[in-house]
Amino acid sequence: MQKRPLGRSGLQVGVLTLGTMTFGEQNTEAEGHAQLDRAVAAGINLIDAAELYPIAPKAETQGRTEEIIGTWLKARGRRDDVLIATKICGRSDRTWFRDGGRECRLTQDQVDEAVEKSLRRLGTDVIDLYQVHWPDRNVTGFGSNPTIWVTPEDAIEDTLGYLSTHVEKGNIRHLGVSNESAWGVMTWLEASRRAGLPRIVSIQNAYNLVNRTYDVALAEVTKREDVSLLAYSALGQGYLTGKYSGGSLPAGSRKRLFDRLQRYEEPGADAIIDAYVALARQAGLDPAQMAIAFVASRPFTTSVILGATRLDQLETDLAAADLVLPADLVSEIDLLYRRTGSPCP
Repeated sequence: MQKRPLGRSGLQVGVLTLGTMTFGEQNTEAEGHAQLDRAVAAGINLIDAAELYPIAPKAETQGRTEEIIGTWLKARGRRDDVLIATKICGRSDRTWFRDGGRECRLTQDQVDEAVEKSLRRLGTDVIDLYQVHWPDRNVTGFGSNPTIWVTPEDAIEDTLGYLSTHVEKGNIRHLGVSNESAWGVMTWLEASRRAGLPRIVSIQNAYNLVNRTYDVALAEVTKREDVSLLAYSALGQGYLTGKYSGGSLPAGSRKRLFDRLQRYEEPGADAIIDAYVALARQAGLDPAQMAIAFVASRPFTTSVILGATRLDQLETDLAAADLVLPADLVSEIDLLYRRTGSPCP
């Protein structure tokens, strides 16, 4: 599998990353292990998790995803063959992540607690990429650009200082952000420069055919500043596979299980999604593979995070690693985008 630089870290990561948010909810431990086996065999070397996972988040399953990755690492003895990424929660009123039932904030004691718990669940002594899952300030929604100002906020420079203590200890190799804005990325970078603290190497934001808000400002910022995009939701939470077309509701799908996909159900979005699915089929391509290959082809994308619940879905997604979209198809995609924009930001 093609490898690309991860920011200025000196690490190389596959063009595809395995996302694991289904492990412990939609997928059993054995199924999670099978996905990890297949992904690594295909050349994936970055495994992405979060203390929040699995999805949908709830107290009784929180942290189970990291535990499943940890049991796989122990059973397979493959720690040196993979890079492990996980995330710390940003500001949240959920109280089950921290001891004592505290609401989540990015304070020194909470950073310490989160890092130590993730290390224990993963069964490792170092996290290769530790990411702030969302900012410690109010945001408009996952993957969209934050536009709401509130007080009090924990300063980014302070949070970077808290995280840097774990880089110094050797618990964390590199830092990243997620669901951030262009302002946020530049503020993290400036804090690093000003205080001589570790520089973020990556950003994990949503990017797909019907959500290209990243193009507006973040694309230039991250490309020029060598901050790698680890793109999530390349399939629009499954909508861009075509499986929900015409009101279909497949058994075992996230829409049927959790009904959490309203972002891709904005007025008029169904017709635009169907148009992209039709483009793929007219070109003789699987819609999922076209959607993944498009995101991977963007000049600011380092890796596309895959999420699957079945091995056959993972096989379909993995086949996109070497897919180069024909120029005429890219032109058709661009034409459709100019007409419809980003209906699902």
